[in-house]
Amino acid sequence: MNADPTSRRVRLQKILADAGIASRRAAERLMLAGSVSVNGVVVTTLGASADPERDTIRVNGATVTAAAGHVYRALHKPAGYVTTATDERGRPTALDLARDVPARLFPVGRLDRDSEGLLLLTTDGALTARLTHPRHEVEKEYTLLVDREPPPAALGALATGIDLDGRRTAPARVRRLDRSPAGVWLSITIHEGRNRQLRRMCAAVGLRVLRLIRVRIGPVLLGNLAAGAHRPLTARELRELRIAAGLPESDSSRHLSAHLNKLCKD
Repeated sequence: MNADPTSRRVRLQKILADAGIASRRAAERLMLAGSVSVNGVVVTTLGASADPERDTIRVNGATVTAAAGHVYRALHKPAGYVTTATDERGRPTALDLARDVPARLFPVGRLDRDSEGLLLLTTDGALTARLTHPRHEVEKEYTLLVDREPPPAALGALATGIDLDGRRTAPARVRRLDRSPAGVWLSITIHEGRNRQLRRMCAAVGLRVLRLIRVRIGPVLLGNLAAGAHRPLTARELRELRIAAGLPESDSSRHLSAHLNKLCKD
């Protein structure tokens, strides 16, 4: 029988990773354990592939709906990239760094051109709307290099709130981390996302931001992800991100996560 030329077959490990079920290595453990099936047939061959748009893929009995639906990636955005889908001025965009992902991704919120660090990319509009709405208070943690030693009063003002455009910023968690030859490193955690908010807050107390790196969004950490690289969210990250955004966790997600955690411990 001739293969269907319109079929888009992808290795199962990649399908599970792109669906946020597990990393590729953990997906291989799921396959070797006999937990993955395609169209009702258990698949234990690591080189096996499937068509995520046509085949029914299950992990331990739960259907992997995200394989043919939403994609969730964590990207380490370097400075110099804008976070729009396209740029009329021809500047490089964060999406240029994820062109190898076969999905129409959109950035979750903004990370200004001069800033670096964690940026979430997804096809899930509902989750994007929740994560970018301040009502849900999903935390975002940043590491900043400022040009001088901040006095205690400045740190206190950053923590309690700064008036920006006639509206006070919400309370933040602020810590002084360390001094370097270039300046002083701070950690600031907020749940808002106003335009260039941290840079403007620092400017209001007389501090100039030399470098700004987002290191966490809710439960998702930047970790040691290399600049310009991206990875799929893990099942646990996606589950906890949905909870943080006030979205229900599906029974299948709980089931898959529990089974994966058991495999990882074995």
